[in-house]
Amino acid sequence: MATVTVPPVLTSPRDDAIHLYRAFKGLGCDTAAVINILGYRNASQRSLIQQEYRAMYSEDLNKRLVSELRGNVERAVVLWMHDPATRDATIVRKALSGDVIDLKAATEVICSRTSTQIQQFKQIYYAIFGVLLESDIEYQASGDHKKLLLAYVHTPRYEGPEVDRLMVGNDAKALFKAGEKKLGTDEKIFIKIFSERSRAHLAAVSHAYHNTYGNSLKKAIKKETSGYFEHGLLTILQCAENPGNYFAKVLHKAMKGLGTNDSTLIRVIVTRAEIDMQYIKAEYRKKYGKTLNDAVHSETSGHYRAFLLSLLGPNH
Repeated sequence: MATVTVPPVLTSPRDDAIHLYRAFKGLGCDTAAVINILGYRNASQRSLIQQEYRAMYSEDLNKRLVSELRGNVERAVVLWMHDPATRDATIVRKALSGDVIDLKAATEVICSRTSTQIQQFKQIYYAIFGVLLESDIEYQASGDHKKLLLAYVHTPRYEGPEVDRLMVGNDAKALFKAGEKKLGTDEKIFIKIFSERSRAHLAAVSHAYHNTYGNSLKKAIKKETSGYFEHGLLTILQCAENPGNYFAKVLHKAMKGLGTNDSTLIRVIVTRAEIDMQYIKAEYRKKYGKTLNDAVHSETSGHYRAFLLSLLGPNH
């Protein structure tokens, strides 16, 4: 469920392109005008605006946005202009090869996406950057974390709701034997099950594990694994059970304590706004007793705040 609010009476993509061009002209950029257009257009509308802008002004709109905007608002708006697969490819490439390597961000994006989404952004990753996603993972990740990511991006997974009850029971047993039951951990079993099984299947395994062994699978992962490997397994599991709850926690953590983790805030709000932000907002309110809009409002300012709030939709 998306949260982007498109006005009931919409100007044409051509008119939007003209208004954007006017916002760029003269001294300084009319950032508020840019936000009032792009923050209230869905993916297909933004794509049409880009086409019109290029046709009329022989210029790439994204490049113009980069040169006109500054700081967090620039990062957020430029990321928003991409289609979802290009966006994911851009985020992961930056996380794996930028000035600061961010394995946590790369792991979050990869392990929270469906098999289909991963195949789409893998193709774009190679087309834009001329390097295989697997090569960057191979170079930057290590140990069991690397094995999990490589298996996860390589393996096609079923995306439907049906589960095989017998297989669910067997997987719960295999995970118990590979983890809590023995001294040490058999990471290979965790990697195999978590990279090959569907979301519906993993959610059922988690339920069966708790019912059979009295402990949650999440707690078992925390006890038996650590670091980026633990983060990857927990991301896969929590996105199988309740992605809205998972991203609500990620956003809360980004705004907790001193300072705000703006790259996390931008990444999650921009990538989820047209997918499941309604569910994330509902989970956030249920979990933390305040709306996500209010939290973002108190942690951000200026045009950056206005843009993020435009993607979050009405405050409820």
